[in-house]
Amino acid sequence: MDQGTLTGIVAVIAGIGLSAAAGFRVFIPMLALSIAGKTGVIELSESFQWLASWPALIGLITATLAEIAAYYIPWVDNMLDSIATPTALLAGTFISAAVLPEMNDGLKWTLAAIMGGAPAGVVQAGTVLTRGTSTATTGGIANPIVSTVEAGTSLVTAILALVIPILIGIIVLCVVIWLSVKLFKRFRRRPGLHPAA
Repeated sequence: MDQGTLTGIVAVIAGIGLSAAAGFRVFIPMLALSIAGKTGVIELSESFQWLASWPALIGLITATLAEIAAYYIPWVDNMLDSIATPTALLAGTFISAAVLPEMNDGLKWTLAAIMGGAPAGVVQAGTVLTRGTSTATTGGIANPIVSTVEAGTSLVTAILALVIPILIGIIVLCVVIWLSVKLFKRFRRRPGLHPAA
């Protein structure tokens, strides 16, 4: 096996970082995973080898460009968030499953949902709230800035997840815990969620 290839636990940690990046943009980390599989930087599990094929790579490039462009259309970005939330969960789970070693399917997809779907979902929830706040306070004028930051963060996270996976894995874990606490506190403060005294 190539010395530069990410293997074992390191590949799984890289998958967690890529999954978290899916919370910002669904297709950027999937494209990064496809390129990494194609170039031999990461070893995809047997059932996901197709992800490193030219048709998959071309399809993901097209989907990535379309997704990035769509987030710059006023109000469409907010509508996309309603689709992106479940899609991010699925993408995060898919990415994690692609780098997990071969095992029982039930166990593999359960682990992928925990290690990939959960971080992607938490990050996506944070981006939805950020965009909602931007829309409410600026009438959507600042949303292109938010979109640029999200796409840039997704790209940087995806690249670093492949270059320095362990460090990014630790950072992602800390960010997901911090975001989870913030989201929990925010929803707890909502009126009507507390039982009457």
